[in-house]
Amino acid sequence: MAEPATSYTYLESPVGPLLLAGDADGLMLISFPCGRRPREPSASWVRDEGVLAEPIAQLRSYFAGELREFSLPLRPQGTPFQNRVWSALQAVPFGVTISYGELARRIGQPAAARAVGAANGANPLPIVVPCHRVIGGDHSLTGFGGGLSTKRFLLTHEARLTRRPGELRFD
Repeated sequence: MAEPATSYTYLESPVGPLLLAGDADGLMLISFPCGRRPREPSASWVRDEGVLAEPIAQLRSYFAGELREFSLPLRPQGTPFQNRVWSALQAVPFGVTISYGELARRIGQPAAARAVGAANGANPLPIVVPCHRVIGGDHSLTGFGGGLSTKRFLLTHEARLTRRPGELRFD
């Protein structure tokens, strides 16, 4: 049986236009317009907002402050280790930050903080799989595919909705 066609669209957001890609089986990609890894649609993809209607609706609700937990079928493509990290990221609650070391402990590999950082950086579904919630053990903002200003925006957005923004700790 043939793979379903990959559809894409752009979603205007407070952090710029996001490239979304997926198919009838799930969301596969969210890409920021700037940062370390901006993506362009593949020549084989079809522009079709309809297939991506639910991810669009949920992302809009997230940015409006109405949604704290995504409920979408996801199809990230990665190694088994990356998939374990991405699965653990989904358990980090809205408005909470953890360190790379803590994330490594949560997947049962406490010595793998650097590998966890690399998997975090390769996350194809930022925001929905909340890699922005991972910060340095010293509370520093560390690399983010959409750029540190985007990471700061996302963390501040969530902090504003969950507690006093002054309690957010990152340097």
